[in-house]
Amino acid sequence: MGQDTRHDMQRGAAGTAAATAQAVSENRQIALTANRIDARDLFVATREITIAHGEETYRLRLTSQNKLILTK
Repeated sequence: MGQDTRHDMQRGAAGTAAATAQAVSENRQIALTANRIDARDLFVATREITIAHGEETYRLRLTSQNKLILTK
């Protein structure tokens, strides 16, 4: 398989994953039980979410070691 074909396949897969994440994020609801949200519910089809807090925007990322990092 040529290098161009591999890159096209990778771009196609990335586009499909992005479309899936968008579709999931537009239609999903996250359960809140006793003021608790399961992180698995937040990171469906993605490893990063954006949180709006007042005028600020934060990024919550799930690392390869399954840790959470919140950055402004």
